[in-house]
Amino acid sequence: MKKIILMLLVALTTSLSYSQSCCQLAFASNEGNMSEFTTDKNFVASHQLPLEYTHNSLVGGEMITFKTTDVTDGNAYFVKSKTKSKKWLFVYQEWWGLNDHIKKQADILYNEMGGNVNVLAIDMYDGKVATTREDAAKYMQGADEKRLENIVNGALAYAGKKAKVASIGWCFGGGWSLKSAILSKKQAIGSVMYYGMPVQDVEKLKTINCEVLGLFATEEWISKKIIEEFAANMKTANKSLNYKIFEAEHAFANPSNPKFDEKAATEANAMAVKFLKEKFKLK
Repeated sequence: MKKIILMLLVALTTSLSYSQSCCQLAFASNEGNMSEFTTDKNFVASHQLPLEYTHNSLVGGEMITFKTTDVTDGNAYFVKSKTKSKKWLFVYQEWWGLNDHIKKQADILYNEMGGNVNVLAIDMYDGKVATTREDAAKYMQGADEKRLENIVNGALAYAGKKAKVASIGWCFGGGWSLKSAILSKKQAIGSVMYYGMPVQDVEKLKTINCEVLGLFATEEWISKKIIEEFAANMKTANKSLNYKIFEAEHAFANPSNPKFDEKAATEANAMAVKFLKEKFKLK
């Protein structure tokens, strides 16, 4: 009898362990975690090595640090508004890290907003910048979710409680643009996500307090099915999502990409700028 009970307990423990691991995996993917793609050789190979570029800011952009709830401070590339402003745009890097191309894009967005918005390009890799696909995959896979959240929360604290925050990001940063909107709570005024993995948890999506603009690609990873599921979940959550799937490859709007798709990127970027100007109430 004791042997039977012991066997039943072992079976139950094994079942619960399996169930828990499955749920954790599903939950991770529902949270917009793209690290699972780093084991896919086709995904890794789809990222062209960034073109060489050294950024020199003409608008006063500089690296800053800010406090987080961790021991380690956060880093960001900051372009300050011409006049004191509560308007903030958080910029989230591609999987390469906060490289000079992202700093350039931050300056471009600053100019597009007429210099009337504080632009903060947040370093999500704590100083690490990849120049090879292998390093980019390693950095994205190794990024600790809690640390990433602490970095975003530290950036929000740096901007201040009265800040009105919009966000924009590409690839890894596209997913984090959406997560940033969730973490920003009532401070969020808009989120632009370029081909990033969306959060699918309806309960988390219900906490979003802003509209979302999705600019996706024709690809196998952030697939049409995933995007349509995201749209359905946003509808269930009673949240506003506008999106377009471009006939273009993943990373099509990244100017550091040698296969940069100028036509698709021009349209997508125009949509993003229009959206952000509306949220910031700029002409």
